[in-house]
Amino acid sequence: MPPRFPDRLRLPLDFDPERLEADMAALSAGWIEHFVPQNYDGDWSAIPLRGPAGASHPIQMINPRPGCTEFTDAPALAASPYFRAVLQHFACPLQTVRLMRLTPGSRIKEHRDHELAFEEGSVRIHIPVRTNAEVDFRLNGTRCAMPAGSAWYLRLSDPHSVTNRGASDRVHMVIDATVNGWMEALFERAAGQDGAA
Repeated sequence: MPPRFPDRLRLPLDFDPERLEADMAALSAGWIEHFVPQNYDGDWSAIPLRGPAGASHPIQMINPRPGCTEFTDAPALAASPYFRAVLQHFACPLQTVRLMRLTPGSRIKEHRDHELAFEEGSVRIHIPVRTNAEVDFRLNGTRCAMPAGSAWYLRLSDPHSVTNRGASDRVHMVIDATVNGWMEALFERAAGQDGAA
């Protein structure tokens, strides 16, 4: 049975890039090296904004154990008023939320994030906070250009990779969420507006 939605959808949500950038700048000392070094070359790091309830170690905050169902805001979110406002637009259960940074010259190798698909009941939304024209995000071999402040569903159970060939960091807010009626209606709107790009 074919997937209900395309492998990428630009959602009908837009956020202020300057305010996103300001909240990120306030957290500039909190980056944590990604925990799967074999999946990338260079510098790929994260700041947890929301993570598993009861987790205290930074790695636990950005990498929930399988089957985790209880999530809570991380301390960094309390210091980020616009990030909190962004998340209030999502009327669905939020799981982990992270800032993910890929520095110039760094590469995330092609991989799949299993079960991250609308049809599986769990989706990943990307909101670019800082990006540049030389970021090459590939999903199923096709480039997806995402401007700062836009919001995207990406079916990351499919093969994807990222290379930052630019001179500035690429930082996305990455939201993992549970599919509900609100999310389904949002995707229907996006698909109806030809949100695939």
